[in-house]
Amino acid sequence: MSLVYDYYEHFLTFLYRGGPVIIVICCTSVLMWTLIVERYWFLFRVLPGREEQARQEWSGRSERSSWYARRIREQLVSEINEAMRQNLPLIKALVTVLPFLGLLGTVNGMIHSFEVLRVFGTDNARGLTAGIAEALFTTLTGLLTALSGLYFSVNLHRRADQERERLFDALQLDNAPVGAATPDLPHGGR
Repeated sequence: MSLVYDYYEHFLTFLYRGGPVIIVICCTSVLMWTLIVERYWFLFRVLPGREEQARQEWSGRSERSSWYARRIREQLVSEINEAMRQNLPLIKALVTVLPFLGLLGTVNGMIHSFEVLRVFGTDNARGLTAGIAEALFTTLTGLLTALSGLYFSVNLHRRADQERERLFDALQLDNAPVGAATPDLPHGGR
């Protein structure tokens, strides 16, 4: 129980040192990491079932070489691709916002320092350094959370691209018989 209390004390010190902006950074970071974990859950737990369902639907078709079959194949891949990319733009936006929140904390800490200078002059070094520490601490926190999220955001985008290509390869088109006329577009249109 003492260990939990120590962590709680460290967390409160962390919040106190960062000022009010650190709470916003922490909430934004928690949201970002929740979305990242959800996307990995989808990729490793949900996606294999959806891909198998698409494979079964594709292999159940009697004809897999016409223009219509190609569109159905594209639709199957597109639906899964859309599901894979859900929340990725939001994760990317949160990764982009976190350094700016750190910058907001920097400005807030510097305003605090200048306020101490205005009221006490240079006589209150402790108050002056507290504002500077707040400024640097929020900047560091915003940058660290953004950098950690950036790696996983890029990784999720890369995995989505790879899964899309893998699914396209798995849903093979049949070759049309030699000499058979299979137009790319219905009714010979362009």
